[in-house]
Amino acid sequence: MFHRIYRRPPLRAALLVLVLLGAAPGTVLGDDDLYQDLGGQKGVSAVVEAFLFRLADDARISHHFAETNVVRFRDKLVELLCELTGGPCSYSGDSMKLTHGGMGIDHADFNAVVENLIEAMSGLGIATGVQNRLLARLAPLHADIIER
Repeated sequence: MFHRIYRRPPLRAALLVLVLLGAAPGTVLGDDDLYQDLGGQKGVSAVVEAFLFRLADDARISHHFAETNVVRFRDKLVELLCELTGGPCSYSGDSMKLTHGGMGIDHADFNAVVENLIEAMSGLGIATGVQNRLLARLAPLHADIIER
């Protein structure tokens, strides 16, 4: 894979935004504005592809994905993001708790994944406000992913 040097955004600030937006009342999952702002199915798929390349290149967390069926992971992540953003998809994968159980994911691992998602979206030119709206939709999953 290609290795590049990326300027890492201040992670604590990004996570604070994620938590605050995730706790904000009025988050509506039924509308498709976010799905459209991401570019629909093509845009969601592009985010997932860019994100997966970053995960594979990140030595901090790539070991968590060593045994992963990458095609299934990609497909289920596209479904999940599509559904969470108000798109016409239904997530058919396992629960986050079941999927991540036994992986020993800690806060540093989770932060690294969020950082890679932010960088993937930034690399695709997705506006910060749109990124924050997606992160807010993903924030509630945190509790089912962290083990320690």
